[in-house]
Amino acid sequence: MARPLHADIDLAALRHNYRLARELAPGSRALAVLKADAYGHGAVACARALEPLAPAFAVACLEEAQTLRAAGIQRPIVLLEGIFSADELEQVEALGLWVAVHSDWQLDALLAHHPRRPIPAWLKVDTGMHRLGFPPAQAEAAWQRLRAAPERVTDLHLMTHFATADALDPGYFQHQMAQVEALAGRLGAPLCLANSPATLAWPRAHGAWNRPGVMLYGSNPLEGENDAARDLRPVMTLRSEIIAVREIDAGEPVGYGGRWRAPRRSRIGVIAVGYGDGYDRHAVDGTPVLVDGQRCGLAGKVSMDMATVDLTDLPGAGIGSRVVLWGRDDSGAVLSVDEVARYCDTISYTLMTGILPRVPRYYQSS
Repeated sequence: MARPLHADIDLAALRHNYRLARELAPGSRALAVLKADAYGHGAVACARALEPLAPAFAVACLEEAQTLRAAGIQRPIVLLEGIFSADELEQVEALGLWVAVHSDWQLDALLAHHPRRPIPAWLKVDTGMHRLGFPPAQAEAAWQRLRAAPERVTDLHLMTHFATADALDPGYFQHQMAQVEALAGRLGAPLCLANSPATLAWPRAHGAWNRPGVMLYGSNPLEGENDAARDLRPVMTLRSEIIAVREIDAGEPVGYGGRWRAPRRSRIGVIAVGYGDGYDRHAVDGTPVLVDGQRCGLAGKVSMDMATVDLTDLPGAGIGSRVVLWGRDDSGAVLSVDEVARYCDTISYTLMTGILPRVPRYYQSS
């Protein structure tokens, strides 16, 4: 019998979340962001599930696009970080990719290239994230250079990335919006602005294209909640089983360093999951877990291949009991990956993308 740990990927939930993104912005087209192996869910399987719905996909780099093309995915694919060297433009052209342009050297390389067909290009402007993009004062000149080369570049858009669209305080988001709106007004440029939080909460940011990412996988990126976020469905359910049970006296420690000590005579269950699978070692005592659909908490540090949980209040649980680390239990109970992330002092992105290849993914279409 195989080790019981696996991830169930609900492709119907993925499609539901994509449709939600589209319904929130009916005047926009929605890129489906598949970078980082579709946030740990499997880019090829997710692309195949979304290809009938999504007009285009987005990835971080050429290698991710090559994987999708090799699997037969035909939709346009945007390279969100553009090219990393000028010689990648041959593959961009051969694979029919779209490119973001965020720096002078990329702009020069694109304009020096002689494609058989013009390459769709999205100019990235830095409105305050301060990672990639042209400062607004320089973006207009870059735009004009691209527009003056229709034999090399086509389908120009402006894009930016929001630093605080997830935050309750809208001040900095509004500052960024004002900058890109002013620039777009001067250029008459179509926009691609809205990431997941802006798609969920800021209709002002809905442009010609939006680019929902983590929301497609059922995670709420907002600091709070709104009705749209509550309608998201979890796509990944990380499942395992109890593989051993120990009874210990009050005061006895559990796990490395003895961080957790039993406050009473306790039953401790051992789960087949650990940081060697990508489950976060920083999970604190009490991090929630579903055992047979009922909540209980971790007891002790996560090990490489195992974690321990306090079963004292679940007398019916034992060896073989089903475990959900996050996602939806067969009973219908849901443990949000966002809630688990808070106990690990991190975000859902790191939990989902951190699940390692030794954890099998099983795909369910309906």
